[in-house]
Amino acid sequence: MTDGNYFQPAKRGELHELKEELHSSNKEKKKEAVKKVIAAMTVGKDVSSLFPDVVNCMQTTNMELKKLVYLYVINYAKAQPELAILAINTFRKDSLDPNPLIRALAVRTMGCIRLEEITEYLVEPLRRSCKDPDPYVRKTAAICVAKLFSIRPDMVGEEGFIEELTTMLSDSNPVVVANAVAALSEISENSGRNYMKNILNAKESNVNKLLAALNECTEWGQVFILDALAQFEPETPRAAESVLDRVTARLSHANSAVVLSAIKVVMKLLDKVTNPDVVRAVHRKLCPPLVTLLSAEPEIQYVALRNIELIVQKRPSILASEVKMFFCKYNDPVYVKIEKLDILVRLVSEKNVDQVLSELKEYATEVDVDFVRKAVRCIGRCAIKLDCAAERCVAVLLDLIQTKVNYVVQEAIVAIKDIFRKYPNQYESMISTLCENLETLDEPAAKASMVWIVGEYVDRIDNADELLETFLETFHDEPSIVQLQLLTATVKLFLKKPAHTQDLVTKVLKMATEETYNPDLRDRAYIYWRMLARNPEAAKKVVFAPKPPINEDADALDYNTLDRLIGENETRNCMRSRLQSTSSVYCRRSKSTKEHEVFKWSASLSTTDRHGV
Repeated sequence: MTDGNYFQPAKRGELHELKEELHSSNKEKKKEAVKKVIAAMTVGKDVSSLFPDVVNCMQTTNMELKKLVYLYVINYAKAQPELAILAINTFRKDSLDPNPLIRALAVRTMGCIRLEEITEYLVEPLRRSCKDPDPYVRKTAAICVAKLFSIRPDMVGEEGFIEELTTMLSDSNPVVVANAVAALSEISENSGRNYMKNILNAKESNVNKLLAALNECTEWGQVFILDALAQFEPETPRAAESVLDRVTARLSHANSAVVLSAIKVVMKLLDKVTNPDVVRAVHRKLCPPLVTLLSAEPEIQYVALRNIELIVQKRPSILASEVKMFFCKYNDPVYVKIEKLDILVRLVSEKNVDQVLSELKEYATEVDVDFVRKAVRCIGRCAIKLDCAAERCVAVLLDLIQTKVNYVVQEAIVAIKDIFRKYPNQYESMISTLCENLETLDEPAAKASMVWIVGEYVDRIDNADELLETFLETFHDEPSIVQLQLLTATVKLFLKKPAHTQDLVTKVLKMATEETYNPDLRDRAYIYWRMLARNPEAAKKVVFAPKPPINEDADALDYNTLDRLIGENETRNCMRSRLQSTSSVYCRRSKSTKEHEVFKWSASLSTTDRHGV
């Protein structure tokens, strides 16, 4: 019978026929019946009523039939726990079988049956399998210990299985070592007790055992071992260099997961190396594999780029000369392009800023809106990062504004607002160009940025009151971020030109206190109103207070968070996605205590840290 025939639609009375065939004395007929049961189970049919009949087929020497029966038992054990226990004696008997494949199969199946009632019967066969003369059984037993831990964590500790796994790290078979490492790592992660780290740091010989197995085990075994080695904390620089020498060979592996795991180990151990020549040599070895990963499939590129972003934050010199590798290709998916843009900004310097700006300007004319917005934001970030290139960045942004593409103009205004924050009173000549585009603004961030610019330079803009009145026409329809900026900008206008704007500020304060349900807006309006009524000089000190400097590295992760993320699994760094941007508010570092205090104080008068009062 072909495989497709097993998945034919069910016939009436088929279960009864299967039941009879399962009790047939003909071994081939019995095997065909079990195959039909498994096929029915696979397509979602309920064949749990045949549990006792299928279990009776376990008493066989046919390996194929035994595997099929074990598969059925694993699937229906939860639905039939009482009957599953009846199969325990067969499992225990098979765990003593002369055939190592059957011994391993029995232990693995018992570990896959997630019933606490069965765990008591699993202990002795599992302990015996951990010391089995055949490595296939031992490597299966190692994984089974981790499965037992997920069901009965207390039993693993009480029965000494942690010690068994520790002993298996010295096994002569590299596959057994790799599985023992995988089991210990999973147990450590789920228990909150880092057994793997403690074992490695207890004796340096344990590290050498893993390094010895590294070259001989499978590629996925290498990933487990490398991830474990990342937890090693050498006591001396010489010990760190010794491990680095052994691990750097994995950087040229064909499997990208092995390469990324090796990079993680290298990045962790480099912190312990004091010899600058060794550090430079390792940096040179790290660059080629990272560049090679950028030629892989887009999905692998994305994971690599997420990790590279962390690496360049910690050690930018590794890829400082490879900025061209992060230029976007026409056929790159958008998610890859966006990650490349972030890294370009991290790597931009006085030497390559012209190249990077030329690329970013070209990207800003692409068709994908999200990519274009990101490119425009990156131009602004380059201006903030490099004082020497700020004027060139501003020129590029003005060129983009002249294109009159709506979303480009609005994103450019947001970027220019940050440039004004970074370089006050330096690029006022462009304000007239920005004001020409007021009528096209329809996004909250762009409107809020433009209002902030008008309020900040209210004494230099002759028709500032008219510009603000344009926004005030739709005050009640605007989102809170725009309303708050309009309120603050109007107060600034009044403090600079009190004679002509008293009616305007009174109108805005009334709208903000009497015609809104937003508590933030209402409270801020009351604060301003009371200060203006009682002490205008105090109001000036508040709204015109010096603002903390805006820095490009404000969204960079602090050292401890960065170190922790580099030490985590590479796919987790990918899955965290926008963790960096969302956590940057909490990780932001101030250059002085005073600056930090001003930052916290002024934040109460602003909707976000990006829009100053």
